[in-house]
Amino acid sequence: MYVLTAAQMREVDRQTVELGIPDPVLMENAGHRVVEFLQERFAPLTDHRIVILCGKGNNGGDGLVIARQLFTRIHPRSLDIVLAEQAPANLPSLLACGCKVHDRLAPEMRAATIVIDALLGTGLSGPPRDPYESLIREINEAFPAARIVAVDIPSGLASDTAETSWPHVRAHHTVTFTAPKLGQLLSPNAEACGELRVVPIGTPPSVIRSESRWSEPADFRSLFTPRPKQGHKGTFGHVLVIGGWDGKTGAAAMAGISALRAGAGLVTVGSLTEALTAISSHAPELMTEPVAVGDSLSALLAGKTVLAIGPGLGVDAEKRRWVLDLVRSFHGPVVLDADALNNIAGSILPRRANIVLTPHPGEMARLAGLAATEVQTDRIGLARRYATGHGITLVLKGRNTLTTLPDGEVWINSTGGPAMATGGAGDILTGLIAGLAAQFPDQLRLTVAAAVWLHGRAGDLAAVALGEKSVIATDLLRFLPPAMEECARLHHAL
Repeated sequence: MYVLTAAQMREVDRQTVELGIPDPVLMENAGHRVVEFLQERFAPLTDHRIVILCGKGNNGGDGLVIARQLFTRIHPRSLDIVLAEQAPANLPSLLACGCKVHDRLAPEMRAATIVIDALLGTGLSGPPRDPYESLIREINEAFPAARIVAVDIPSGLASDTAETSWPHVRAHHTVTFTAPKLGQLLSPNAEACGELRVVPIGTPPSVIRSESRWSEPADFRSLFTPRPKQGHKGTFGHVLVIGGWDGKTGAAAMAGISALRAGAGLVTVGSLTEALTAISSHAPELMTEPVAVGDSLSALLAGKTVLAIGPGLGVDAEKRRWVLDLVRSFHGPVVLDADALNNIAGSILPRRANIVLTPHPGEMARLAGLAATEVQTDRIGLARRYATGHGITLVLKGRNTLTTLPDGEVWINSTGGPAMATGGAGDILTGLIAGLAAQFPDQLRLTVAAAVWLHGRAGDLAAVALGEKSVIATDLLRFLPPAMEECARLHHAL
């Protein structure tokens, strides 16, 4: 699903009108979609006390459509409209429904059970001023029993950035139209949106285009078609994982097991001779090979589909030279994580889309020569500049992990949460990327984004089953099959 900026959304609306779908139709459709959401989430609506706050622009027009539909079709227990300003001249018919219209919030409205925020939309370019600022504060503070539902975007929230100090509505639910907006998907703005629902309102798909995408399982269904009946272990690729030094055999083993769980036909882990027994003990399916820092590994690399370097590797000058030599000598997909990233920081890599870097913010700061706080300030901008500038694929981990491609396209991940803040989760992701890439080495654009989505979705499922505090990294492997099945079901439904 494409993600739009405010400017892109305006252009989409302009082209939609040019194609013969007028604004009133789009507004009517938007109001209808919001009412459908309310019916689904808060049934029966006849039991609710509803307050709708409307601004003077299109967002307020959406709110008036919602009010008319609720009044004429649903008949909630009570329904009040609060107008921040005089209604637009072209919308008086929407007020003729006979419901109560006010120019300010009244004390009796505090008993509302649903508050609909239709004050300000995605066109806001500066801090909201009164009466909007005061109404925003009242929405947040004056309705202790209410669920707050924002129309398109919580009023006052910036559409294009991850953070704003402006006063803004803190919604429990946001129903947004046509496509998610960039600022709705990144923390801390994402938290202000609550549950985000994207609904169609009649915009032709042909006019919706962006360099940013929001990952959905439907995007990855082509990777989960039934395997060929004549397939064998050699059909699905061979992953080589390098790591497991200095007592960190578990990191390399988890990456290897994860690659197998992702569907790779074969996985070999290369590590110090004294580490191999421990690595094999984690899973007998893993093959092992002794390697030493400085080895060319040309014989070992022969026949391998994907090279993954870093889990439990350690950092020193000799390893730095060795990692760079391995990356330059292997021409298939290469996944660099953990200590591999720390070893290459400041170095020049080949400009290849199939080199995948998977840093967390601290590792990204070292790669880019920045402070970690600077990374978090502009995650998308930094990720896009780094990926395009170095000609590689970058996975910037964190809340809504970003998969950024050398052409500047960014996939914003829609899964994952705090349950995954546990040691080893990154090693699992390394294996997932490598395992999917082994099966589809020519579809790296999809496989990397799919691995990130599956990783987060497995974490979500684990959190439901085990609780956020109890999830450990290997639990993600347990919940990977149902996560994959969500994508597979979409294929079977076609």
